[in-house]
Amino acid sequence: MSGERKVALVTGGSRGIGRVIARDLAEQGYDLVINFLRNRTAAKEAAAELEAKGARVLLVKANVGDVNKIKEMFAEIDNTFGRLDILVNNAASGVLRPLMELEESHWDWTMDINSKALLFCAQEAAKLMMKSGEGGKIVSISSLGSIRVLDNYTAVGVSKAALEALTRYLAVELAPYNIVVNAVSGGAVDTDALKHFPNRDELLRDAAERTPAGRIVTPEDLSNAVMFLLSDKAWMIRGQTLIVDGGLSLLS
Repeated sequence: MSGERKVALVTGGSRGIGRVIARDLAEQGYDLVINFLRNRTAAKEAAAELEAKGARVLLVKANVGDVNKIKEMFAEIDNTFGRLDILVNNAASGVLRPLMELEESHWDWTMDINSKALLFCAQEAAKLMMKSGEGGKIVSISSLGSIRVLDNYTAVGVSKAALEALTRYLAVELAPYNIVVNAVSGGAVDTDALKHFPNRDELLRDAAERTPAGRIVTPEDLSNAVMFLLSDKAWMIRGQTLIVDGGLSLLS
């Protein structure tokens, strides 16, 4: 048991946006569960950074697109900490191809990790949040492709739209259990994930030139929004997707 310290799970928390969110949570006094899929070295580096901030850290390797792996992960969380207060549904993947080149395997992989994972992680997280009697908070990371058409982004964009719709349903159905559910959607952020985009340089250049705020979004910008939604100040915000893009989506 972790005593009085609260516990947060960040899926995909070893790199990029997830790692910044995990760092900010550690600085707020949370113990952390960091989920990762492939890069154990990055996960260990993240854990060391968090432990240096006083957090107790549990690393869990699991493909969140696999429901059995999700259940095993939450059983490990329960055994280690006996509670969960926050779920940050950050892990994401997807096949970046034109619509006419998408295959069933591409669709299934993208939807499983970006959409299905939220449903079944939220179910398991809610059970632990109810167990503590204190409720909890769930925030997912989306992207502008959920409401805008981006090149090569069909599968990911649709999966993120599903994530945002699921956020609304979860917010209503989990509200009686004192669980607050929201999402944060970001514009183009220069992380490792963006390196997989065939038009990465064009995306970043276009975003920097067109964003009214004068620069592209950083992982810290998204983490700041997540921290707000996880705070008690956002208690009456339910089922919403907060767009953090410097105003880019306001332009035609």
